Amino acid sequence: MTISPLPNLRSLPQMPLEGAVRIELVEGVPIFRATSIVQTRIEALIAEQQDRVLSPAEEEELDCYEEVDDYLSFVNRMVRNTLLSQPEPAV
Repeated sequence: MTISPLPNLRSLPQMPLEGAVRIELVEGVPIFRATSIVQTRIEALIAEQQDRVLSPAEEEELDCYEEVDDYLSFVNRMVRNTLLSQPEPAV
């Protein structure tokens, strides 16, 4: 199994991070996802980006979300691969 390097986060988005990430169980594997509030903000920024040039602060915020998404994807892959590679317990 090849392990990718851990993504490097420069900073976190300038927003209240309390409750920004939720954990779901998918087939018994914990998956970290952005909350609906964060997803709505990302969608709003992307929609605005299609209509106009984002401000530097908005562009940085969107970049930060992308970095956090990369990090969560990495963590999710690592957790899933670790759990799936463990032998089944004897019954």
